[in-house]
Amino acid sequence: MRMVDIIHKKRSGNVLSDQEIQFFVDGVVSGEIPDYQISALLMAIYFQGMTDSEQATLTMKMMTSGDHLDLSSIPGIKVDKHSTGGVGDKVSIPLAAVVAAMGIPIPMISGRGLGHTGGTLDKLEAIPGYQVEMSEAKFIEQIKRDKCAIIGATGNIAPADKKIYALRDVTDTVDSIPLIASSIMSKKIASGTDALIIDVKTGAGAFMKTLDDSRVLAKALVSIGKGVGMQCMALITDMNQPLGRAIGNALEIQESIDVLKGKGPTDLEKLITVIGGYMAVMGGKAKTIDEGQKLAETVIHNGQGLKSFKRMIRDQGGDSKVVDEPTDILPQAAYQIDLPAKRTGIISKMVADEIGVASMLLGGGRQKANDKLDYSVGIYLNKKIGDPISEGESILTIHSNRKDVEDIKKILYDNIEISATAKKPKLIYETVGWSVED
Repeated sequence: MRMVDIIHKKRSGNVLSDQEIQFFVDGVVSGEIPDYQISALLMAIYFQGMTDSEQATLTMKMMTSGDHLDLSSIPGIKVDKHSTGGVGDKVSIPLAAVVAAMGIPIPMISGRGLGHTGGTLDKLEAIPGYQVEMSEAKFIEQIKRDKCAIIGATGNIAPADKKIYALRDVTDTVDSIPLIASSIMSKKIASGTDALIIDVKTGAGAFMKTLDDSRVLAKALVSIGKGVGMQCMALITDMNQPLGRAIGNALEIQESIDVLKGKGPTDLEKLITVIGGYMAVMGGKAKTIDEGQKLAETVIHNGQGLKSFKRMIRDQGGDSKVVDEPTDILPQAAYQIDLPAKRTGIISKMVADEIGVASMLLGGGRQKANDKLDYSVGIYLNKKIGDPISEGESILTIHSNRKDVEDIKKILYDNIEISATAKKPKLIYETVGWSVED
């Protein structure tokens, strides 16, 4: 079998056999297939797509290319949640605490941010001492004890994906649905959970800019999950404007704590209780979504979610006093600079990805994978789409360690619009793959 023949076959729009996909994945892991041939096949897949069967095979071959986490010693139904990424998307952090407080084990293996999107691990590392690396044995022990842990990839999970992911990033093949689906699901299946909810973001700040593309991706992800016997569903949610009000690592931890104290932004709390409601049903703690959402709301407002978060921080080496005194413990930027409105009206547009870029340029995100982060910087939205504003009133606050932020202000002014009328965007568009039989 020759790699050039596989490239030609896919370039011509034909379906790859299981054996050809296996040959490709084996060659990626062993290093026998050079980067230029891997890249050529990725581009062919980008333009020609893959059938459901090809996607499922690629996912399974990538999953079996490395270790498989065995969580069978943890009692109960293990549930997990994955987001396709966005700006201000800190949902996983308070959600893990809420789900754990409902008595459901939630083993989360998360990632880092790149470009305009933030990473869960980066946000947690804003907490002094928090360790995202942990052995498999300790991870399992913590889930048994605390019901939740959020760590980085352990051991050798889906090594084929690591190589393919790096090449996708530099060959502009990131937003290929078969490649996104196989990347996400190979890692999630290898992570050993029983049930999975995927939050597929749609809009300006998401990989999938249109609802139609988001729907295709959601269906692909759910189809792969159900194909291996996993309880799996997806929500398609809005990322035209940032989620919540905080963008930036320490700011998002503070907002996560606010949510767990029942004082968080409405959109963020709503999304957490909705996803938590589905997870409560999947985890066997509620019979209906409505009952599950009420349970999620209860553990937020009775303080149990906050206790879960504090325990998880403590057991992962972090300073758990952050829960009680976030501004004393979290790093703070030297300057808080307001961005005043130039006219009176209603906020009608906040381009999420460009606001994410502004936060990245302050030092809160990475332009290259090895960039060092400044955890203290970011942007706090004082207004969101649909909110009235007067000329001179603050739209947002820039948290910066440099006094001159004229470049940042320009990006923000260029990507925020004030109109005579505007309506608040929908938060949740639809669900994919959910049925009462599940």
